[in-house]
Amino acid sequence: MNIVQKDNEFVWHPFTHQLNAKLPVNIIKGEGVYLIDENNTKYIDAISSWWVNIHGHCNPYISAKVSEQLNTLEHSIFSDFTHPNAVNLAERILKILPNNQNKIFYSDNGSTAVEVAIKMTLQYWHNQTIDKKLFIALENAYHGDTFGSMSVGARNVFNQAFENLLFNVAHIPLPTNENISDILEILQNWFNHHQVAGFIFEPLVQGAAGMIMYEAEHLDKIIELCKANHVITIADEVMTGFGRTGTYFASNQLTQQPDIICLSKGLTGGYMPLGVTSCTENIYNAYLSEDKTKTFFHGHSYTANPLACSAALASLDLLENNESKIQIKMIEKMHSDFVLNFNQNTKTRTIRYKGTILAIELNTTETTHYLNAIAESINTWFLKKGIIVRPLGNILYIIPPYCIKKEELNYIYEQLKLFINELPN
Repeated sequence: MNIVQKDNEFVWHPFTHQLNAKLPVNIIKGEGVYLIDENNTKYIDAISSWWVNIHGHCNPYISAKVSEQLNTLEHSIFSDFTHPNAVNLAERILKILPNNQNKIFYSDNGSTAVEVAIKMTLQYWHNQTIDKKLFIALENAYHGDTFGSMSVGARNVFNQAFENLLFNVAHIPLPTNENISDILEILQNWFNHHQVAGFIFEPLVQGAAGMIMYEAEHLDKIIELCKANHVITIADEVMTGFGRTGTYFASNQLTQQPDIICLSKGLTGGYMPLGVTSCTENIYNAYLSEDKTKTFFHGHSYTANPLACSAALASLDLLENNESKIQIKMIEKMHSDFVLNFNQNTKTRTIRYKGTILAIELNTTETTHYLNAIAESINTWFLKKGIIVRPLGNILYIIPPYCIKKEELNYIYEQLKLFINELPN
């Protein structure tokens, strides 16, 4: 059997309808924005391999730093021990996060970063013998696939098999000019009559929900109200972090800063799993006690893995370089021009962008949702054009590595227009 046949025999793929799954493409190499298969066919990775690969594949600088680390220290227990990479990375992340952030807690991925934030919030109140357990989240939210992160997410196809096992969460609509006053009134009523522990949100862009975008000014008002009512605010920046919305973090565009921030995906430049949960000094101080039961009893075997931290440090070097900043602005400007010049028609419902994220909502006979049947044909069509996309149902989006060239981005735009033109009315 060849690799693809063996894959079909032995491997279970994520988010994949296994019964009718197509044979996967066998990728054997990566170069910049390209993934290359066993037949030497090159594909533009237009979605940064699930939004993680911000500098391109096999970046020589990151690869060199990880290789160097391999010969120094591959892993060490992180309870009662430390190592330079973890300390240096924590210091550097805190320098670019909103200035109210004070401590870094390491984990393995986006879901665990959120799980840590949820537990951190609940135990913060528990340690002070304050009975606050209710979380508030946005409608259509997605925060990961562990049980806590599923609980604060929307009830949908991602978690319906586990719905009866998830803890209750109150959801509010995405804020707009039209509903923000009503939302604030609803929230204040909940704060008056319930013990609300925290409010969790994806700032400015809801990723898995379909790249749904909203304004910082509305989120600021919600965070301000939460703070006035002593409700902890959690920004899930797993997708929006590290330049995706045009700034280091989406939270940088807010005037009201969250108490806890969750990071992963682009953190290591797409090289290795690593999660970060940062928090304010006030939250950390709630765990400082002679009473050992107030310890935060949470950890992972690979917490602060030195290899992952070395990749993250190298990725930050590149991100803070002027070349990356120029590239992010270039992508943002090209997305803006594409949206401005896009001929809206009956084949599309909306088109939007934020930073390096571009999303087109296709008009189909079905409603907009993750299982929309058009997704499979989108994947197949673009793969034949040498472009990797993974639409969220009928939401076709582009979120490229920052090293992409103008001509490569223009090629993607051309194919987007051609695909839409070929759709039936």
